[in-house]
Amino acid sequence: MSDLEFGLDTFGDVPEDDSGKLISYAAAIRQVVDEAVLADELGVDVIALGEHHRPEYSVSTPETVLAGIATRTSRIRLASGVTVLSSDDPVRVFQRFATVDALSHGRAEVILGRGSFTESFPLFGYDLRDYDVLFEEKIELFVKLLDEQPVTWSGTKRAPLERADVFPKTESGRLTTWVGVGGSPQSVVRTARYGLPLMLAIIGGAPERFAPYIDLYRRAAEQLGTTAHPVGMHSPGFIADTDEEAKELYWPYYRVMRDRIGALRGWPPIRRAEFDAEVEHGSLYIGSPATVARRVARAIRSLGVGRFDLIYTAGAQPVSARMRAVELYGTKVIPMVRDILAS
Repeated sequence: MSDLEFGLDTFGDVPEDDSGKLISYAAAIRQVVDEAVLADELGVDVIALGEHHRPEYSVSTPETVLAGIATRTSRIRLASGVTVLSSDDPVRVFQRFATVDALSHGRAEVILGRGSFTESFPLFGYDLRDYDVLFEEKIELFVKLLDEQPVTWSGTKRAPLERADVFPKTESGRLTTWVGVGGSPQSVVRTARYGLPLMLAIIGGAPERFAPYIDLYRRAAEQLGTTAHPVGMHSPGFIADTDEEAKELYWPYYRVMRDRIGALRGWPPIRRAEFDAEVEHGSLYIGSPATVARRVARAIRSLGVGRFDLIYTAGAQPVSARMRAVELYGTKVIPMVRDILAS
């Protein structure tokens, strides 16, 4: 699978320095840039930055950080992961990513999503009762903008447009655009309806259970007469020199973050046995390069995806451990996965 692609995803989790002290938000953003520069040097295909508006995360405007990364890298593609389109304006999202595309000589990608967190809705004055209609209307407008022609459009949650021309245009004439989906069949069909690539967020359980969504995407595209692109998946994980080191670097920080979010969603506190089971059989790709490569290859083979993105941060793992994880992903894991799939 020579056309298989590998990415790294982060929300800009605020890490600790090597003395165990949390660094500042500003330093955390600069740290993400340093990690992206390293990934670029090591041949990783994509860096994707998620949008969040919570205290654990430093990245609230992925495209601003991506613009900074664009000026320090030469080949890595620059994506959001995801842009919460429902609480943003499609015209502004297009303009900002077209600008990143210009700065990076055509390397920008936007992954649109509804967002697994809802902090952006009250922050920007949107009603959560409009959760579905906001995304439905805004993705319809965004897809029209991708043609880079004057747009006429009307909906119920935004002012209408009458032959509005939007600038800047991209040099290629088309901004690469994905839709991130967490497990809703309606979202899969909508993605196929617009002929956009599908990025599956597989963050728990055996990856094989998402095979029906990929099948649905391909069948829907065929029935609707659109293009079914190679599907991507992104899942959390962490790499260190040994399995034990990776787990011990990940678990304490992951537990804090998972229980903090779980308390808001009514989940019970996570037990170590659940974590270990998820590492062994689920969608946490944690361990030495050989262990992670073996499990990533198995997931790619079972689902037939064209891109695998590793969410390599989850909580306040130390800066040095994060840089080592990026290094091992680029130098060891990716080549090992390619070798496994080629054999």
